[in-house]
Amino acid sequence: MTTSTALLLADLTGVAVFAASGASAAVVKRLDLFGLIFVGVVAALGGGIFRDLVIAEAPPLAFADWRYAVTAAVTAAAVFWLHPHLARLRTTVLVLDAAGLALFTVTGTLKALDAHVPAVGACMIGMLTAIGGGLGRDLLTGEIPVVLRREIYAVAALAGSIMVALLSAYGQATAVPLTAAALLVFGLRLISLRRQWSAPVAALRPPRTGTRGTLPGPSGSPGGPM
Repeated sequence: MTTSTALLLADLTGVAVFAASGASAAVVKRLDLFGLIFVGVVAALGGGIFRDLVIAEAPPLAFADWRYAVTAAVTAAAVFWLHPHLARLRTTVLVLDAAGLALFTVTGTLKALDAHVPAVGACMIGMLTAIGGGLGRDLLTGEIPVVLRREIYAVAALAGSIMVALLSAYGQATAVPLTAAALLVFGLRLISLRRQWSAPVAALRPPRTGTRGTLPGPSGSPGGPM
């Protein structure tokens, strides 16, 4: 199997996984069939479209290769019909999302490197490719995007993209090491959910209590509250 074929299979697998994730989230929100497929397609193709536009691959593969859109739409439709058999949809969504995050991190970083993007830029593109689909899914289903919460999400993708860039720099960008990079992202995401790891947030000072100051009135007498 050639590298291009392996990348295509990994890309299509990521498309299918994110489409299932988006469709599962749409089921929870009680969307109709069209809405479910639309969310699934956006979740599956959003990150890849961003990646291709950034590396100047026009038109993006999502539009140029019918297999991408068909894979996303068919997978989302399958979730619509099969969701009664999927127990604990929330857990299913999280696992599928973690798998899609891992696959798109690897393929996005590799494609950026193949397009001769410097390593730092390739890591950023890999991370944004991975989180783009989930961002679109959450916005369409009325959720606060996962990437903006305290959860370890974009950080996991960034760690995986850095590992891919290092493997490529040392000539080790083959199937087994790249699978290990994908498993790193997948495992880090699931472990962080299990152990409730989170990124730090800014500490807010508690509001002051007591009498608030007053503004002086026209004649120098106390006026209204500040």
